[in-house]
Amino acid sequence: MAVASKNLIRKQILVSADQVKKITTLAKHEGTSQAEIVRLAIDAFEPGKTHTADEGELLALVAERLKEAIGSTQAAATTVTKTLKKLSNPQHG
Repeated sequence: MAVASKNLIRKQILVSADQVKKITTLAKHEGTSQAEIVRLAIDAFEPGKTHTADEGELLALVAERLKEAIGSTQAAATTVTKTLKKLSNPQHG
């Protein structure tokens, strides 16, 4: 959006500290102003539509949690195997 091409109105809004950090980071990353990030977010918002995380973000989160679950399961299996070996060999119990 070209700022000069629109009549802009100044509005004072309240946002959380985390939102300020996010806007600042996004503006730096995109090479634009924080106000432009807010305008883009407003333009992207569609009332009545459920807003969820990006599909890629969701898949990455699921993959991360799955890796954690696999690691925990492998650690538990190792512990069970060691315990069963000790139980089956009464001289070393």
